[in-house]
Amino acid sequence: MSRVVHPIEQESYRRLRARLDTSHFPPLTRAVVERVVHSAADLEYASDLVMDEGELVAAHAALHAGAPVVTDVEMVAAGITRRETVCRLGEAKSGPGLTRSAHAVRLAYEEVGPGALWVIGCAPTALEELLALDVSPALVVGLPVGFVGAAESKAALRESGLPAVSNVSEKGGSAVAAAALNALLYHPVPPASEEIL
Repeated sequence: MSRVVHPIEQESYRRLRARLDTSHFPPLTRAVVERVVHSAADLEYASDLVMDEGELVAAHAALHAGAPVVTDVEMVAAGITRRETVCRLGEAKSGPGLTRSAHAVRLAYEEVGPGALWVIGCAPTALEELLALDVSPALVVGLPVGFVGAAESKAALRESGLPAVSNVSEKGGSAVAAAALNALLYHPVPPASEEIL
C-alpha cells in the first residue's frame, strides 16, 4: 500500500529542498536526513547526523521483512506510523544504578531478541544499556536528547561499530528519532532484482 502524501507535507519538502541541497546524499541517507530536518525544522541536522548507506540498506530490508521495532519511550512509539512497536517502559522499574529506561531496554530485549531495530529518542541511559547488552541489532537509531550523557552515549554508539543512525550534538528527541525510522518505513521497497536507487 503506497503512502498518500498530504499537500502541506509536499510543500514543506519543496521549501526544505530549496534551502538545503540534499542531492549529494545516497538515497536512504537522503531520506533520513530530509525527514529528520523536516521533523525539527532544523537544517543543522544535515551536517550533524552520522549514518552509513550500506547499513541503512540492510536495515531497510530487515524492517520491511518484519523485524521488530523497539522504542525507549511511548512518545517515540507514537511518532512511528504504519508499524507496531515494542515499548516496555510502562512495566519497567528503577533500582540502584538502573534507570527505568535502562530496565525497559532489558525487558524489551527479553521479548524481541537479536535482529530488531531500536529507536532511542529520549533517554541516554537506554542507549547505554542497549550497548551493554550486546543485542545484535539490525539498526540502532540513537538520537537521545539532553545535556547529560546524550552526546556521550551517541559517541559510544558510533564507537561500538553497530549499524546506527546518530548525531554528534546534544540535540535529538522523540520526534527526530521517530522521523529517522519513518524515513526507512516510507522509502519504497525495490523489486527483488534491484538495488535501492
